[in-house]
Amino acid sequence: MTNIFVKSFGCSASFSDGEIIQGLLNNADFDISDEALADIIIINICTVKGDHAALREIKKTHELYPKKKIIIAGCITDEIIPKIREFLPDVSFISTHNIKEIVQIVEETLNDNPVSILAKGKVEKILLPRIKKNPVIGIVQIAIGCVNKCSYCSTKLIKGNLCSFTVERIVEDVKQLVKDGCKEIWLTAQDNSCYGFDINTNLANLLKEVCNIEGEFLVRIGMGNPKHFKTFTKELIQAFKHPKMFKFLHIPVQSGNNEILKAMNRGYKVEEFVDMIDAFRKEIPDITISTDIIVGFPGESDEQFQDSLNLIKKIKPEVLNISRFVPRERTKAFDMENKVSSNAKKDRSKQLTSLHEWLALELNRKWKKWEGEVLVDEFGSENSMITRNSSYKPIVIKQNLNLRLGDKTKVKITGISANYLIGEVPKII
Repeated sequence: MTNIFVKSFGCSASFSDGEIIQGLLNNADFDISDEALADIIIINICTVKGDHAALREIKKTHELYPKKKIIIAGCITDEIIPKIREFLPDVSFISTHNIKEIVQIVEETLNDNPVSILAKGKVEKILLPRIKKNPVIGIVQIAIGCVNKCSYCSTKLIKGNLCSFTVERIVEDVKQLVKDGCKEIWLTAQDNSCYGFDINTNLANLLKEVCNIEGEFLVRIGMGNPKHFKTFTKELIQAFKHPKMFKFLHIPVQSGNNEILKAMNRGYKVEEFVDMIDAFRKEIPDITISTDIIVGFPGESDEQFQDSLNLIKKIKPEVLNISRFVPRERTKAFDMENKVSSNAKKDRSKQLTSLHEWLALELNRKWKKWEGEVLVDEFGSENSMITRNSSYKPIVIKQNLNLRLGDKTKVKITGISANYLIGEVPKII
């Protein structure tokens, strides 16, 4: 029996790909094992922030297991292929568009016939077999590609134009996951905000249908571009009010300066972004806002970066993802002049991190002494459990209890940090 290990990196869509790869291989009678016992290691890479991290992981795996066969899957750029072949000339490749062919790739690789399946296409990743990383979390890909033309983005080059999956098929997939015991449903795509634009619907309509499914579960939405959310904000807010929705909105602003947003080709202004955040918080006061900032975009001055600092001070997001600009080949930003130095990007990243850590601690103070229901969705270190409340706030429980993944329990907040809350459980519901 052939043993295979799959490790995935990047976004929730990438982890969904990894779960599907494992499910397809398991159905073909391959054994999914740990890394040390594997005959083949499949590395499902992410290149959205550059090739460096993916190359480092591939080299590390090859050096640790020089005799094992390796297959590279995921978001594979044209530029990374020759870099990998410099030290792994006989490696096989399978792109994110072709994961349904994973069994063929594995069989050819086992027969010492490395192959590459990299053609771009529109593959529906719904109702496929999967082995879930977490048995109570079901990840559903609702679309591939997007309608955006962000000047810095390499993901569009890989995933192409928007192809939304039908509401009916997505609902069927969610029903199956709920039947299988999933308590959290993650709806994910490259850009959730433009879901359905190609099939005459939108995300708000999809959420209504998903939330009407019978069963006990909560829904989390992945990242969405403000450019599209602004076109149906009122509908989306109403959808978010459903009791089955996690009150969690990931809406990346990327910069607090309109000139930089224009250079990024993001399609909205800072003021429109702020209006959306204000509208959500007015209607859903306990909503958790997550946003992203790219520091050091070409031409970003100290004053323009200060605008980003000021925006974060103004909107006070509970979650902030900070990236240093990385030029990606074949994107418009790659050839832009006035590059920002590495030291400046590093310094700006530190300033934003320091600011947000202070803000996040202050924001978490409002949860002190909060009591309510949470869902156990992960095991932490030292026998702790990570739970989520309706605002998707991570609440760490350190008591030694017989709680299982998917259990609900009452919790009282007893401590806070910048990144999570600490709670105690009086009893299981």
